[in-house]
Amino acid sequence: MDPVFESVDDVLTRLNQVGYIADERLATTVYLAARLGRPLLLEGPAGVGKTDLARSLAAVLGRELVRLQCYESQDESKALYEWDYGKQLLYTQILREKIADLVGDAPDLESAVDRIADRDDVFFSERFLSERPLLTAMRSPEPVVLLIDEVDRSDEALEAVLLETLAENQISIPEIGTVVAAHPPLVLLTSNNTRDLSAALKRRCLHLFLDYPEHERELEIVRSKKTGLSEAMTSELVTVVQELRALDLRQSPSISETVDWARTLAVLGATSIDHRSLSDTVNVVTKFERDLARALRFLDERFGVRAAPAQQPDKAPPAAQSAISDDTDGRAKRDAYDIPKRHGAAAFFGARPARQDSVAASRRRPV
Repeated sequence: MDPVFESVDDVLTRLNQVGYIADERLATTVYLAARLGRPLLLEGPAGVGKTDLARSLAAVLGRELVRLQCYESQDESKALYEWDYGKQLLYTQILREKIADLVGDAPDLESAVDRIADRDDVFFSERFLSERPLLTAMRSPEPVVLLIDEVDRSDEALEAVLLETLAENQISIPEIGTVVAAHPPLVLLTSNNTRDLSAALKRRCLHLFLDYPEHERELEIVRSKKTGLSEAMTSELVTVVQELRALDLRQSPSISETVDWARTLAVLGATSIDHRSLSDTVNVVTKFERDLARALRFLDERFGVRAAPAQQPDKAPPAAQSAISDDTDGRAKRDAYDIPKRHGAAAFFGARPARQDSVAASRRRPV
């Protein structure tokens, strides 16, 4: 079998050709996952290119991308396969005369049931089997890239179901048998660390933590997206984004948001990275009101702009401050969940702010 990639450099070159700028560590891990036939588990904050890596690999390899989007309370039937009960019922109604002929001369009810049970394989066959992403990937006549996206959002029960597929490249269907992949897929799993994954799952995967890139690599990524912003302005904008990530924000700007900000400034015809152009558009990369207020204060300080005295305590709108004080709209309660660096690297290494404990305790109080 021909190798998927010839070398680490081959990974770098081919990903670069489809606009995915990878570093040496990422390319090496992808190369090993492909050569060893091991699933690749990518963990890291949202927006650092985990899902995009799967799309890019499918593009460079000329493979179909089969995606399983995980969510809470998702059961295995949505991931593996399920029986089409509606279709089975329809066939039963259409064939009721045949069924009547089958059981018509049965001496008693038990005998009639036994005769129908002998025909179970008719209704639990390929005709009534509905494929879901994992089974589709296993049965594909061509090699595919299988993306199990945000696996941390699924329940642990589904995580356990994945173990057979990841370790053996097969799925067991009791009524039919075991389906073994003719072409083992290249499997990528992503996690935003909303919960800890099991040791069994991690043991079956090559693990890679993707964090926000350094300035030069992020500049290269934004430049490759052809945003329309000049080279100098793009470099300065990336510097600003990197500085924003150093703030105590609830959600740091992602790479894709940096690209969006550059495109926004280009569309508006900005000619320089100055206080006004950034302040008017910083909402492109801030998704929470508190983050926006902090980002605006940072820009004021960065460009030496003094806020009016009345606005110095906080740039949050007066209505918002009032809501915080009396919590008439539940703002204080929502802020209790507003944990600094929740999506940052600290959370991935087990650091749990003490504030979480207080939140958990408050949930246990009777209402």
